[in-house]
Amino acid sequence: MDDLSRNIKKVLIVFLLCFLALISYISYFDIFVAPQVVKRPENRRLWVKRNEVLRGTIFDRNNNALTTSKKIDKETQKREYTGGPVFAHVLGYVDPRFGLTGLEKKYDEELMADDSPIQKFFSKSGTSGENKEKIGHNLITTLDMNLQQKVYDLLGDNRGAIVVLNPKTGEVLAMVSKPSFDPNNLAQVMDEINKADKNSDIRKNSPLLNRAVSGLYPPGSTFKTITAIAALENINNAMNKTIEDKGKIVFNPNESLSNYGGVVNGTLDLKSAFAVSSNVYFGTIGMELGNSKLKATAEKFYFNKDLPADGITIDNSRFPELKSYEKGNIAQSAIGQSSVLATPIEMATVAATIANDGVMMRPNLVQQVTNSKGTVLKTIDPKSSGQIINKGTASTMKELMRSVVTSGSGKAAEVKGMEVCGKTGTADYAESITGEKKPHAWFIGFAPYNNPRIAVAVLIEEGGTGGGKAAPIAASVISAAASIGK
Repeated sequence: MDDLSRNIKKVLIVFLLCFLALISYISYFDIFVAPQVVKRPENRRLWVKRNEVLRGTIFDRNNNALTTSKKIDKETQKREYTGGPVFAHVLGYVDPRFGLTGLEKKYDEELMADDSPIQKFFSKSGTSGENKEKIGHNLITTLDMNLQQKVYDLLGDNRGAIVVLNPKTGEVLAMVSKPSFDPNNLAQVMDEINKADKNSDIRKNSPLLNRAVSGLYPPGSTFKTITAIAALENINNAMNKTIEDKGKIVFNPNESLSNYGGVVNGTLDLKSAFAVSSNVYFGTIGMELGNSKLKATAEKFYFNKDLPADGITIDNSRFPELKSYEKGNIAQSAIGQSSVLATPIEMATVAATIANDGVMMRPNLVQQVTNSKGTVLKTIDPKSSGQIINKGTASTMKELMRSVVTSGSGKAAEVKGMEVCGKTGTADYAESITGEKKPHAWFIGFAPYNNPRIAVAVLIEEGGTGGGKAAPIAASVISAAASIGK
């Protein structure tokens, strides 16, 4: 009898454990998994619900409509993008077949929300409101339509990206990636990509890739901004530290680091080395600092982390962890080579942080959410990510970046009537090292010197030198953006 009781207890315990496991799984699924399943693009129920509401409009900062929506029938509507390829990457798209990307995805819930007060009144009173049009919420973005178009045109036929920020607020004034695509003909675009051979131009050009936030490139000498900051924070009297630049550092018979074009610069201090972009100087400084200090400074700027932003998904920029004996790689990392990779928006944020006295503002794309009548439902205030570097260090960096434009490698970035600060970059990668292709061309900077209100990053794939290709484009971008954000 005792054995029977013990066996019954064991069975009940097993059933109890199974029951608890089932309840735990159901709870987990309901709390964590179900919401994600509901939001998945292939969820047809969500698309039916989404199309019950005429999708809200996305506007630029001056209330120019960047999208329109038109009901086709009860279950479908047509979304039009007024700027076509010009805004394709930053706005993204919404499509039953291909899902959602960009701002359309980030603010999907607001854009598909029913904001009709008449509908809500009838629903509460019990009277049918089915014939009343449901209209989603609108977004007022930080973008400037005219500047976006100008930046798009300035990028020309180049592959690359340009990001323009207000350093005081983090507002994204323009964000362009090329090659682009027409979101109004998405099915055709996707069909062409899927049918194309892997070696075709359309596959190589990756038009769907938003290079501004997901393109990872060696930042080249633009990274010397971070190395210079690491030196200022870790080396006593860093501004007066001199190094004899003989044009090359030799690590071993098979490994060396040279200045671009093999230039010999002679005796340099930090300011003069920054202006002429000496690889020898900054490679030497990098070895003195060591990997841990360089990495710590890079990570203060959110390398290896999620860069805080509102309305934007940004891929992580990367800085390597290296062993102390890897002198060559440490020196290369200090000049933005080795395995250092950065997105254009990351480097624009670095420039913006220096411009804003060391305070990093989160890049953001949306100022307000309104209803169809224009009533403000929500205001998204600028947010700080903190004091990344102290004001004194930021002031010194402004001085160094000004010298690049007045007397160094970035002279082509100067704008009449404005004091531009910046840093050029000529970034090597596998094919450029072998001579098969040109290096990537970079320029990051801000203006005006005394009261910066524009920060910019320009990246031209296979553009050659930063001073030759990216700097002149940056000058035109800064000139075009000068009247915004005052």
